[in-house]
Amino acid sequence: MFKNVTIYRVGPGWAPTLAEMESAIDPARFVPCSATQDKAVGWIEPRGEAHGPLVEAVNGQRILKLMIETKGVPGSVVRKKAQEEADHIEATTGRKPGKKETKALREDALLALLPQAFARQQTVWVWLDLENGFLVTDASSQGKIDEVVTALIRAFDGLSLTPLHTAVTPQALMTQCLTAASDEEWPGGFAVERECELRSSDEEKSVVRFTRHHLLTDEVRQHIAEGKLPTRLAMSWEGRIGFTLTEATQLKKVAFLEGVFDDRPSDDESGFDTDVALSTGELRQLIPALIEALGGEQAPGSAPAAQESATALAAKPEGSVVVADDPPF
Repeated sequence: MFKNVTIYRVGPGWAPTLAEMESAIDPARFVPCSATQDKAVGWIEPRGEAHGPLVEAVNGQRILKLMIETKGVPGSVVRKKAQEEADHIEATTGRKPGKKETKALREDALLALLPQAFARQQTVWVWLDLENGFLVTDASSQGKIDEVVTALIRAFDGLSLTPLHTAVTPQALMTQCLTAASDEEWPGGFAVERECELRSSDEEKSVVRFTRHHLLTDEVRQHIAEGKLPTRLAMSWEGRIGFTLTEATQLKKVAFLEGVFDDRPSDDESGFDTDVALSTGELRQLIPALIEALGGEQAPGSAPAAQESATALAAKPEGSVVVADDPPF
């Protein structure tokens, strides 16, 4: 259900009932693109049942699903059609269209071609943990995340969402994990897996990627010592969830590991509830553990907790042991 995880903190005091949420979101039900519309965004039934509820509650967790439909026409096709019309104008009137008229011709060409364009639909899961004040979306890109946040703010009066802000940056945590002398120095419950990306901050922006590779090596430490900092790191937690942590505090490639879904029933009727209960139950344990590993939450704009930055860690002499003033783990 959740292949990606982006976490927001829900502002205090917002705790609508299930009926209030349903009433607020119903006017924003998804309606497909019209013939000349290039994008449509709206809420659909999480269970996939036509005309069903738009907000589902499972074990106290609220689940929503956003549909994003887009229709695109290749720019080359639009320009070709507009040029054909411009050539026709020039041939019949002897007048070559100017910049303003050419722009209008391209807009008209796009409107004429949109009814023939194929629609592409993408869905995004949204999970509200009102008890702990978190909102999680599985959007895979910043554009989709923005669509989700915008749709939520428009639908629900009084809702405020703040990106997760921690004392230790993900990049600093990833750097400490990769420069650790042994796995005993990793934060409790977490393990570094076999994939990472290191990127330099100089003009060359050089990138090194390791895939299916042991990472506690002198080679990786040397790259970090030379100024390449981790932007992605594959990790696992308690042998139950695998994911790739990014410098933007997002979890990519989320996978529930062997054993987590062993007791899942095979019938479709209870499958949705089981998937929600199991996935949110595991993530409700992972998220606080990750926040603790990142030094705890801070209010946006607060000064970072006393710690060495990722850049300072990378500048340590090769083979040195890194010790923060107040290590988060």
